[in-house]
Amino acid sequence: MEVIFLGTGTSQGIPIIGSDHPVCLSKDPRDKRLRVSVLISWDDYTYVIDCGPDFRQQMLNNNVRKIDGIIFTHEHADHTMGMDDIRPFFFRQGDIPVYAHKRVLNVLRNRFNYIFSSENKYPGAPSVIENELTNQPFTLGSLDVIPIDTMHNRLQVFGFRFKNFAYLTDVKTIEDEEIEKLKGVKVLVINALRIEPHHSHFNLEEALQFIVKIQPERAYLTHISHMLGFHEEVQQQLPKNVFIAYDNLKIII
Repeated sequence: MEVIFLGTGTSQGIPIIGSDHPVCLSKDPRDKRLRVSVLISWDDYTYVIDCGPDFRQQMLNNNVRKIDGIIFTHEHADHTMGMDDIRPFFFRQGDIPVYAHKRVLNVLRNRFNYIFSSENKYPGAPSVIENELTNQPFTLGSLDVIPIDTMHNRLQVFGFRFKNFAYLTDVKTIEDEEIEKLKGVKVLVINALRIEPHHSHFNLEEALQFIVKIQPERAYLTHISHMLGFHEEVQQQLPKNVFIAYDNLKIII
């Protein structure tokens, strides 16, 4: 299985528009972060988790020619606003499968009604195949996927486990029974927004504590704001098996 970090930034990305914060002015390409998303490939299957406003650029950056579907963690704009840019895939492949909680599908139908509508459809608008997710395993291609139920302050958010790989973003709290689903993963991706505590995201300390609890072989931090600090400086302070993810990083599981 190959995972590409399409974006590793928080909702505003890095650099933030108009900001003169030192991290936003950094020349290190690892400090420039598009909105958070990953591409997961195995066998002949390719899926994207989340489809944010940088989706088009992410597809171009990584020369992605085909996707078998999009899996949504939740409905926030930085995870969904790239939906219109599935059009080139739709034109080549036909209807694009999407997978999401019922609540998220309802939001997407409202936000992108011209995509989900079946009546008086605008010529050139893409179409999707809706797949409603519950907190039960589901199958993608040749693989069973386990949803991980987490909370983003008061909003339910899904993480996902693909065999020995787990991806969680926008997490603030997670119940013990959901943590049990993560035991034995070899590679864990988890959000670490910044140094200071935040009401709806893990900060760095909370992310590191969570990694110790799960005990993966490797862990990668994502959904990062400029307030975490410079990539190079923070990386030097982390445990040997914990890495700050950066845009276009590829890992093999």
